[in-house]
Amino acid sequence: MTVPDFGFDLIGTDGAARRGRVTTAHGTIETPAFMPVGTAGTVKGLTPEAVAGTGAEVLLGNTYHLMLRPTAERVERMGGLHKFMNWSKPILTDSGGFQVMSLNSLREMTERGVTFRSHLDGSKHELTPERSIDIQRMLDADITMVLDECTPHPATREQTASSMGLSMRWAARSKQAFVRRPGYGLFGIVQGGIYVDLRHQSVAALTGIGFDGYAIGGLAVGEGQEIMFQVLDGTLPAVPTDKPRYLMGVGTPSDLVGAVQRGIDMFDCVMPTRSGRTAQGFTRRGKVNLRNARHQDDPRPLDAECRCPACRDYSRAYLHHLFRSEEMLGPILLTWHNLTYYQDLMAGLRQAIERRQLSDFAAQFHEAQALGDISAIG
Repeated sequence: MTVPDFGFDLIGTDGAARRGRVTTAHGTIETPAFMPVGTAGTVKGLTPEAVAGTGAEVLLGNTYHLMLRPTAERVERMGGLHKFMNWSKPILTDSGGFQVMSLNSLREMTERGVTFRSHLDGSKHELTPERSIDIQRMLDADITMVLDECTPHPATREQTASSMGLSMRWAARSKQAFVRRPGYGLFGIVQGGIYVDLRHQSVAALTGIGFDGYAIGGLAVGEGQEIMFQVLDGTLPAVPTDKPRYLMGVGTPSDLVGAVQRGIDMFDCVMPTRSGRTAQGFTRRGKVNLRNARHQDDPRPLDAECRCPACRDYSRAYLHHLFRSEEMLGPILLTWHNLTYYQDLMAGLRQAIERRQLSDFAAQFHEAQALGDISAIG
């Protein structure tokens, strides 16, 4: 079978928003797209078939966690991550940089890379741009991310500039280490914190190196939605229009809508799955806490317009019971619902861009969210 070249087709636009398609070795990704997070080779609580049933076309895997357990070498011997976890569609892997940087006292960073001790057993490891890229090759990721330093927030301009410069040097080394083959792509990561001029310097450095896609990193780290949108407004006009744009680690449904309006194509976030495990459901009328006692006698579905099994087959009263009883079915059903809601939101955004009705779609979205959940039964 002939493997197509990795590529991005821009199908349509509505203002700054884009409707596109990413082609990879393991299939296509319709954009704007949301990627469920499968940190350790699994989306917690769901089978791959269930995840695909929500509408997801691509998953995110985590280099840091998989390199420690079961190890990238073992995954490669088992035929790669797609075969290992029974997911036939595209996979994007992050570089492991964010997780390593979060270890603080357990890591030491130099120009060469980062040495760190495993949070599992204290064993010592080194993650360099070259090692990160090779791990992602062994995992057989369709989309590989360069190793970067996720600049902490808050940070001074001087700190941010120094961090961004290191990330750009690591990006060049990552590009050199990447093994080019049909259907596989490498994304650069734009850094620069909240300083738009530094973001522009980062974009210039990355486009000078040349990548298959460009991610916006270092946002949703505590700066707030308003500042995040300001940074996107200032940065995205400088980012190439013929490549996919990926906003890393974002976010809430409102974040997704606002970022799509500004020209972002791809997202990932643990929010829908993590919230599903902690009784928080996302609906067309905002968030719902299913531990709240007001749900205990409520026969209605969580979201009457939702197609997922949690809404189709069960009541709010039953979901409330599952969480209060600490039954594992509760997190499973609510995770299933949240991922379905996110995928339906992305499908709605894609359709709105195709019809050039995104402004109306966004206005209706915000109006419905503002109404909030209806507490009365009936």
